[in-house]
Amino acid sequence: MKTSIWISAALFTLMAQAPQAAIAAPVTHSPRPEARPEFPPSGSHPTGPVVVAAATAPRTALRPAVRPANLGEATPIRASGKDVGLWNWINGLRPRAAAAGILPQVFDASFAGVRYDPRIIALDRNQAEFSKQIWEYLDSAVSAQRVSNGRAALARHGTALNRIEARYGVEKEVVTAIWGLESAYGAARGKSPLIESLATLAYDGRRGAFFEEELIAALKIVQAGDVSPRAMTGSWAGAMGHTQFMPSSYLSYAVDFNGDGRRDIWSDDPTDALASTAAYLAHFGWKQGQPWGVEVRLPANFDPARARRDVMRNPSAWAAEGIGDMTGRAVPNYGKASILLPAGSSGPAFMIFDNFSVIERYNKANSYVIGVGHLSDRLRGEPGIQTPWPRHYRAISAGQKREIQNRLRSRGFSVEKIDGLIGPNTIDAIRAFQRSAGLRADGYPSHDLLKALGG
Repeated sequence: MKTSIWISAALFTLMAQAPQAAIAAPVTHSPRPEARPEFPPSGSHPTGPVVVAAATAPRTALRPAVRPANLGEATPIRASGKDVGLWNWINGLRPRAAAAGILPQVFDASFAGVRYDPRIIALDRNQAEFSKQIWEYLDSAVSAQRVSNGRAALARHGTALNRIEARYGVEKEVVTAIWGLESAYGAARGKSPLIESLATLAYDGRRGAFFEEELIAALKIVQAGDVSPRAMTGSWAGAMGHTQFMPSSYLSYAVDFNGDGRRDIWSDDPTDALASTAAYLAHFGWKQGQPWGVEVRLPANFDPARARRDVMRNPSAWAAEGIGDMTGRAVPNYGKASILLPAGSSGPAFMIFDNFSVIERYNKANSYVIGVGHLSDRLRGEPGIQTPWPRHYRAISAGQKREIQNRLRSRGFSVEKIDGLIGPNTIDAIRAFQRSAGLRADGYPSHDLLKALGG
């Protein structure tokens, strides 16, 4: 028996939001989803410079003017099969949305035509079992083509980017690097209907509560009149626009920089999206003039167990231990820094500063932060990473990472979660095991480590 559900819509008025307070400590949580495309696949990159509309002379209105929402036309649909379950859930969402301030007309118009999308669930549940090694990620993230396209984008939008840098104190190369990694400079902004994607994920996904919060945030954006429901598109996981803001981040940090009355991160003109990214980084404590990190040489006697985020010293103190840049000179005093070994003791070493943690607010993966930082360096004309990566290391799967965690715990080492995510707690446990076994304590999860644990 088929069940039918019909939907209609009307117009209404607006809603405003207030930004939240922020901290700039090392990140343990990001407001952006962990499981989302890291950057557009290499096959989607254009072979030449990306051409988008030239930016207009920006003004710096932080919020759009009061105006009616643009809801567009509502299209009735007949729901059946899996759609029925989704629509039962949507009807259950209605009072929660109303409690969050969403008007009935906005709710109906936003969900008009929404269907259950099994493709979204397949993408969410069947992500690659083997993660890329960091050097494989960087091969694509900071490819010659991406650097070339980035320099072209900097030239094309230089006037707007210079004004954005002057307003927010975030270097234009950093903003452009995030743009490059998130959407290939606007060429791959995502075409999935956002309300439908978020509703499907909230109803039938792994993190229903998270995606429901993002869905309510998306409804607030529609209600504010920044975009119609049909024009609100993005990635399958809910990130939107040129620099892939999640709806909740958009509500708090997006700005109307070109002064047209809308915080428009979706259109061909990237000005608002780029300014919003700068505003986001500035809000979390970006320090102009401080690098994200500097590649360094470590002395032979350096204890890799000291390469951890909570061991912070001034560059002069690290220099006294024999740690300098790749020319052998002491790193300038940009502030306290930690040593990072993203591929263990066999790969490059970096001295990282507070701005590293600020980029983590966008995406907390080390590979992403280094990708943004390294691409921004290349856009400034600086050289690539000089120390070879240990390309002979084979990637280990999420299952093998869980096995490492299980074996560490069974040997009495403190592991909080068996989740296949190698965070600070697991790295500390790995180092403790390595020290107990007389191994070099670099905290790096590898096939050699699994073998040493008895795998």
